[in-house]
Amino acid sequence: MKTPSRRHILTAFGAAVGAGALAACTTEAGPSTSPGGGQPDASVGGDGPHTSAGAIGRHPPTSDVVADGKQALERLLAGNARFVAAQEQDLDEGIARRIAVSKGQHPFATILGCVDSRVPIELVFDQGLGDLVVVRSAGGALDRSVIGSLEFGVTELHTPLLLVLGHQRCGALDATIKALDKPTSHPGKLGYLVDTLAPAVRQTFGKPGDRLTNAVHANVTHVLAELRQSPVIAPLEKSGKLQLTGAYYELDTGKVTLEP
Repeated sequence: MKTPSRRHILTAFGAAVGAGALAACTTEAGPSTSPGGGQPDASVGGDGPHTSAGAIGRHPPTSDVVADGKQALERLLAGNARFVAAQEQDLDEGIARRIAVSKGQHPFATILGCVDSRVPIELVFDQGLGDLVVVRSAGGALDRSVIGSLEFGVTELHTPLLLVLGHQRCGALDATIKALDKPTSHPGKLGYLVDTLAPAVRQTFGKPGDRLTNAVHANVTHVLAELRQSPVIAPLEKSGKLQLTGAYYELDTGKVTLEP
């Protein structure tokens, strides 16, 4: 029997949870979020279920320390395996988790992905509130704001992993291929987007295989090379404090595979 996703569970029990939370606020303990107030504390770890009124879910699994980028990547891939098998965790987005991360955040990975609506990063890796620093741009295109956001994730939030995620049938890269095949003017900032993605697309000209798939893989490689020029990111990778990795998401299967 298929295990219901957390979204389905939260939808099915949303009304009951809301009633429970309202009842909890009227108890003698009051609405305190301290450990003695019936709500979870952000510093408490473990996977056991909460029993306090109004609290649904477990303490965040990421309360366990992630030692390095290798462990962070293993956690992402394990989450993706659950997503592919439709066996997602169902308790890491509930009230307990929300309260826990409201006091502070300790994400374990920073991910650059595309704005494509079919690639919701947290769902793809079966992660919840406070688990990931997610930066998205069309095709994973880099500009100062995107790079600065990634630098923020790895320096200020100390994530030991920076993952660049390309995906199957990327519309932004497909549009770039068409624009290079038949040059035309673009309104607004669309021309900037084409110019930013064009170097990776040009690398695939004349190569065998599907042009778009080749362009997606080439773009992941190109983005990683550009990020390694960052005076913030490069030293962290060199010192071993940060792991940079590329990956590819298949829309058809939901599977994420690492780039060679």
